[in-house]
Amino acid sequence: MELKAIIVEDEANSREILRNYLAKYCEGVKLLGEAANIEQGLSLIQNQEPDLVFLDVEMPFGNAFDLLDKIPDRSFEIIFVTAYNQYAMDALNHHAAYYLMKPINIDELVKAVEYVRAIKEKENALEGQVLKARPIKAEGKITLPQQDGFQVLEVGDIYFCKADDNYTEIYLEKKKIVVSKTLKYFEDALQPYPFARIHKSYLVNVSEVVKYKKGKGGSVILSNGKELSVSASKKAELLSYFQ
Repeated sequence: MELKAIIVEDEANSREILRNYLAKYCEGVKLLGEAANIEQGLSLIQNQEPDLVFLDVEMPFGNAFDLLDKIPDRSFEIIFVTAYNQYAMDALNHHAAYYLMKPINIDELVKAVEYVRAIKEKENALEGQVLKARPIKAEGKITLPQQDGFQVLEVGDIYFCKADDNYTEIYLEKKKIVVSKTLKYFEDALQPYPFARIHKSYLVNVSEVVKYKKGKGGSVILSNGKELSVSASKKAELLSYFQ
């Protein structure tokens, strides 16, 4: 598949080198534009909707992470291109697909581009087809520990669970129950049922999902109208219920 790409880099020479490498060594990459700072990059991304952004870390008036913080729900992949290796952990935390060091190694560049292409092809294959839901229905009971004993709850009555430090908020149709257990506790307890961990903060009853909206991770809309974010690392788990 063709990848639509943008370069955000403040050094003109670095932009030229990357542009030439992409044209010569990376087939199927269409360069939509280039930006020399964060504001230009943000405008270009919002107007062009790229598949891939090559992003330098240090730029005038801010850095790459300032730019990404302005795009909380992104649908593009990121390849960092930088002369500094101390940003690798920050890049990982921002779900970067690849981290390239300057001067750019051509083999590594090709590898990075093909890695992103594989990601986008997989996403398109899943999201572009008519997905058939597995026969899923949450039937059973769960007990919620309370100070004076426990409460018995029908698993199917739960729409989603939300983490709140060492507590979990359990959302039903008309009320919320707060339990002094972590979300991981309920993830394990509900493992036999169709509940998917879609985010560090959310465990959702897949039976109640009525719509999925595309994005870097995207989001789901439940039958009660509630919209919840899906993290990029949890997207595949959610989609696995609809293959």
